[in-house]
Amino acid sequence: MPSTYILRSKKDGRYYIGSTDNLKNRLLQHNNGQSRYTKGRGPFIIVYREDYQTRSEAKKREYYLKSLKSRTAIEKIVKSAAFV
Repeated sequence: MPSTYILRSKKDGRYYIGSTDNLKNRLLQHNNGQSRYTKGRGPFIIVYREDYQTRSEAKKREYYLKSLKSRTAIEKIVKSAAFV
């Protein structure tokens, strides 16, 4: 199922926003250093997730979240979520 997700690095506390069709495998890629943008920053935990019917919907939400460019805005979304 397509998902938009937010990860938090246990190493430096920074957030990463992405979307995928298989969140379990994608998290493994991030934690194994197989993702260009998160390599060397893991381990990561999932702090937020939204599921969608289509990959296109998930990508649109990913782009919106990335457009916020504010740690405070991201933290508000994470804190307001039922998923932890």
